[in-house]
Amino acid sequence: MNTKFLLLISIVAFAFCSCSNKSRLKKQVSDLLCSEVVLRGNEALEEDPVTVTSFVAERSVGGIHDFYSEGDYWWPNPASPDSAYIRRDGETNPNNFVAHRHAMIRFSTIVGDLTSAWIITQDKKYIEQALKHIHAWFINPETRMNPDLQYAQAIKGIATGRGIGIIDTIHLLEVVQSLIVMEQNNLLPEEDIVATKGWLSEYLYWLTNHPYGKDEMNAKNNHGTCWVMQAALFAKYTGNTEVLDFCRDRFQTVLLPDQMDTDGSFPLELKRTKPYGYSLFNLDAMATLCHILSDENHNLWQYTTEDGRNMQKGVAWLFPYIKDKSVWPFDKDVMYWDEWPVAHPALLFSSYDTPNENYVSTWSTLEHFPVHDEVVRNLPIRHPLLWL
Repeated sequence: MNTKFLLLISIVAFAFCSCSNKSRLKKQVSDLLCSEVVLRGNEALEEDPVTVTSFVAERSVGGIHDFYSEGDYWWPNPASPDSAYIRRDGETNPNNFVAHRHAMIRFSTIVGDLTSAWIITQDKKYIEQALKHIHAWFINPETRMNPDLQYAQAIKGIATGRGIGIIDTIHLLEVVQSLIVMEQNNLLPEEDIVATKGWLSEYLYWLTNHPYGKDEMNAKNNHGTCWVMQAALFAKYTGNTEVLDFCRDRFQTVLLPDQMDTDGSFPLELKRTKPYGYSLFNLDAMATLCHILSDENHNLWQYTTEDGRNMQKGVAWLFPYIKDKSVWPFDKDVMYWDEWPVAHPALLFSSYDTPNENYVSTWSTLEHFPVHDEVVRNLPIRHPLLWL
């Protein structure tokens, strides 16, 4: 038997095993979450759309259609309350304006719940309800959000908006993934395809050309990861192959070598006042990015730098501390230590590429539908059926 034929057999066998693993994993997840997914979908059927136009941000210099948020770790100066805010890293100011962020998270949650319920039941009523919310945010001229983020994470007395605020739209990811599922299953009307891709194309252009977008792209920690994660999915949905190629290259030449250490840890996140939470967040973002960008021609999960850094090593490094947080060898987070871990998508996406029952079993035992604001804010992937 010649070498080429043996190679062909190996490739076919690998493809078969890979497909078999992915189908099995999807069934495991579906069986585990089925009843809760349908329940949440039924509850979402009763929810009306709420967009940024529902809340007036008095400190924003933007208009009613502009998303606005304020820097989480910025507080009034106790020496002079009317002066510019001062920074307290890792400590969230509870008096900041967060209504727009909460509305976007709600949007993501509702659309994700409804689309997931359709995946389980195939009942189009869930898609029809999801489209009401999508119309409100992206299409309806009275309620739509402007496709930019010029006024996100503002700081009183310092900035009317910052590039760092782009991280707030990570909660559009599951909305866009829902749109991809709808389009793939011929559930998305042509006019909605045109309108939603138009909105996301405008936002993607802003992300890649505005100084705020460029600042965030060049961020050296989880912010840079989240820029690539967003740009990749928005480019995938809108068919922007140039940005997709750029994102793949950036993962391989910038994110992986500059953020991950050779042992799989993220030193820049470990230096923060919430080293555990930020390590989890960055790992989830990188894992999601790899899942988005991997296809039959590109496997970012298997990409390895010359000195051995790769995504599987990153998951393997953090996994023992997800399974048993008590063995975490670094400082505890200054806030929200008790709320982590939850059902982190990094474990699921890693197993989707390379089967690992330890990862799946641990993921299965963790909280899948967290409600704590800080956890939800840092967990944009909460509907796994959308992605498998």
